Amino acid sequence: MLEVRALTKQFGALRASDGIDFDVAEGETHAVIGPNGAGKTTFISQLAGNLRPDSGRVRFAGADITALPAPRRARLGLARSFQITSVYPDFSVLHNVALAIQAHSGHSFRFWRDARSDPALIEPARKVLDNLGLGGRSDVLAVNLSHGEQRQLEVAIALATAPRLLLLDEPMAGMGIEESQRMIALLASLKRRHTIILVEHDMDAVFRLADRISVLVYGRVIATDTPERIRANEEVRRAYLGTEA
Repeated sequence: MLEVRALTKQFGALRASDGIDFDVAEGETHAVIGPNGAGKTTFISQLAGNLRPDSGRVRFAGADITALPAPRRARLGLARSFQITSVYPDFSVLHNVALAIQAHSGHSFRFWRDARSDPALIEPARKVLDNLGLGGRSDVLAVNLSHGEQRQLEVAIALATAPRLLLLDEPMAGMGIEESQRMIALLASLKRRHTIILVEHDMDAVFRLADRISVLVYGRVIATDTPERIRANEEVRRAYLGTEA
């Protein structure tokens, strides 16, 4: 599904991505972990097209997308959530998702109809929310959701674009224990039905969800393997997981 070769990005003297090689198979949940400042968000931004690499190649479903901007990649089927919650606070939950559907379709051709009542947008949006357990909150303004619900809404917005690959940047950031467990259950329900790249600091989530894990340290992938082998990898434990792992 995704193939990355020798991806490099430098900011002055800092090499945030240092020749990264990375692959994701269709249907796989592939986690990317590493300490703060390892270059994880920079890496995801290059995959999504929000940041242009200095060198290297990104291929998606067999096509070279290295030079494509983020909107073009989104239309091909890449959807991203962000480390910092990014929703429209003054829109309802339902209208946040409907807007994503409208944006992905490119237009509605219904110039004189209120988009908020357009069944071509509203009905698919309700279906997405029902599937994610947010159906009962559809009429609530996004600003009035709990932090965990807003993060769920971000996933719903991503799913509304019918993605082939989900790029999730720390979906559990700032959550308490109960909210984190709900998000883990939600992401587990998406496994196999969606190909997922998961950047996450919550190791409980990573080891429960990932089929494979890549460890990023100072912009370089130092290991890629199954969760069991990553947990037992001495270099990974020294660099990130710690001796208690």
